[in-house]
Amino acid sequence: MDTTARLGGWLFRYRTAIPIPFAATILILRPEVSGDPGSWVTVTGLTLTMVGELVRIWAVRHIGTISRTRSDRLGPLVVTGPFALMRNPLYVGNVALWVGFALAARLTWGALLIAVLLAVEYHAIVGWEERLLEARVGETYRSYAGQVPRWIPRLTPVAERHSELSVVGVRVAEQPGTLYSWRETFFSERGTLIAIVLGYLLLLAKARL
Repeated sequence: MDTTARLGGWLFRYRTAIPIPFAATILILRPEVSGDPGSWVTVTGLTLTMVGELVRIWAVRHIGTISRTRSDRLGPLVVTGPFALMRNPLYVGNVALWVGFALAARLTWGALLIAVLLAVEYHAIVGWEERLLEARVGETYRSYAGQVPRWIPRLTPVAERHSELSVVGVRVAEQPGTLYSWRETFFSERGTLIAIVLGYLLLLAKARL
């Protein structure tokens, strides 16, 4: 395994802790854009955060609690929901969350820097994940990867036209049409939801100082 793949595996294991310095920096730095907390930059950031979290919730409802694993263990290949449109909706949602948080704090350059750093991190992680999935799933994963983009979503879900991807040669988390319950979904996503609420409460407190 090459250096990039090893780095991707390490980043995967510690992917939850890595953004903590981002949050601390955002909460400490003074805003770069003048204006009140209701400015268009802040509203744009809040909207982007909400969109990112909605993408995550949609993805978690299809992939389940395996999204929270901290080991080298990857879950089954999922080809339904947002995974039928792009291969990494959870990471795309994360980027939107963090960029939105930085914009809500009126740190435009910080938002750009975070986007670049997360792009580098997720590029390494995805490279590692794809090597493992291809080794385990083989042609089925290559077929899926050849039809579903990594980052830019398709206009039509691939699973609707190629449902055989979910049943031939691969164990999927859920068959098409079967979802994790909302209770399971929000329980799995509770950490992110709590972090978002806490982060915005701290931003509000910072704005009032």
